[in-house]
Amino acid sequence: MESDLISNLPDEILGKILSLVPTKVAASTSVLSKRWRNLLGLIDSLCFDESMVVVYPNEEEEAAASGSHSFFDFVDKTFALLSKSPIIKKLSLSHIPTRGRDDDYSRVNRWIWTTLERGLSELHLHATPRCHGVNISRELFTSHTLVKLTLSGEYFLEVNRVFLPALKSMSLLSNWLDGPNYGRLLDGCPVLEDLLITETHHWALPCCASYVESASLRRLVIIATLSHTEDTDVFLKAPSLVFLDYSGYATNVYDFVDLDMLVEARLNLMLWDSSVYDKHDDDDVYYYDSDNNCYYDAGRPEGISADITGLVAGISNITTLHLSPQSLELFYLCCESIPVFNNLLTLSIESGKAQGWQAMPLLLESCPNLHTLVIKGLVHRVTNRCGDACPCSPYGHKNKKRRTVKDEEEFCCLSTCQVKVLEISEYGGSFQELKQMRHFLEKLECLETVKVCVDADENNTDGEFLRANLLSLPRLSSKCNIVFI
Repeated sequence: MESDLISNLPDEILGKILSLVPTKVAASTSVLSKRWRNLLGLIDSLCFDESMVVVYPNEEEEAAASGSHSFFDFVDKTFALLSKSPIIKKLSLSHIPTRGRDDDYSRVNRWIWTTLERGLSELHLHATPRCHGVNISRELFTSHTLVKLTLSGEYFLEVNRVFLPALKSMSLLSNWLDGPNYGRLLDGCPVLEDLLITETHHWALPCCASYVESASLRRLVIIATLSHTEDTDVFLKAPSLVFLDYSGYATNVYDFVDLDMLVEARLNLMLWDSSVYDKHDDDDVYYYDSDNNCYYDAGRPEGISADITGLVAGISNITTLHLSPQSLELFYLCCESIPVFNNLLTLSIESGKAQGWQAMPLLLESCPNLHTLVIKGLVHRVTNRCGDACPCSPYGHKNKKRRTVKDEEEFCCLSTCQVKVLEISEYGGSFQELKQMRHFLEKLECLETVKVCVDADENNTDGEFLRANLLSLPRLSSKCNIVFI
């Protein structure tokens, strides 16, 4: 029988191929033929998952007698086969920590340090949460080759000193790091460029997400949904930072400094107690006028302790800003003053039926050089504080004083807006949406391009009808061209 084409490839090529698949799969190829039996020692990328355990060839009888080999036995045997391998580039380890198994943890540490001594460039560690934790204990945590590091689940460090001079990307995903060890880890990465932090355990105290200081960091993503963080101070100092993606519950102190290089920011801010601004039937918060289909509010409701003023001021040099529906509303509810965004060229917002556009007038007025306005969904809660950003705002209410001429001027924003490109996605063609589009086209005098993504099937006649309605709308700008994407 002739051998297959793959088996005729050189050992080095086969080793590279095996390095691209999970180690369990690579180990299973040793039963194919004698040609494949010793190739496992050539792989330079290891991926171990406790849900994938393999029994090596010629050991079936032993396994039957003593029970299947454990995950740790499998990993130990694999490392034994790789004892003569000079280089291991990647180690990915995922397992379930067990209480009282100190020997298992010592083996985990041994695997980690073995790979680090062999030129490891990527290390990804995950321990499934079981409230036991996996401790990486070392007097000195160092590697001159490690470029990527992931600590996930219940992995945590306990080190006296960290020195990772080549590390550029680090992910800390809901792990058990404490403040001192986190500080030593961050300080020991002098060329770190990409940092991802998630803190989502409801019982955990804020740590990594509340303090980031790095001179080299260029990209930062923070996802923090911890319990009771409204009194947590958040500090960020990153003079080289270019991109920030921040998602979490709003707190009352933000100290964002030295962010002059920041170009793009994505904010997904939330309030812990949304009821303080979502009580539609409470006259102390909102008045509802069924004739005008509008909610009236008397300003920022009492009971909100969050203050995002420091955050907003810290990112005022950006050129691109993305806001979630709640973030947009929190710019109104929790920001004492909005700074001038002189460099902002692109503003992207998402709308939600439960959130209003109260911040839109002041936000647009604070962006004198805005070029592109991107809106995902036009349907939003209509309030009396949307100003002329929304056509649905009425001019009075039986329980409120009528707005004066001065009030009208303060609420104007579209007539002075310099936006040249308007992008609308998820356009459904409802009466409110069509009215909003007409309002934009009649108010934005500098518009040159309007891009609309109609939320309908391309072959649907309703989609054609929606497009025809939009094309028939009057436009203030003679240069305005509507295109569908």
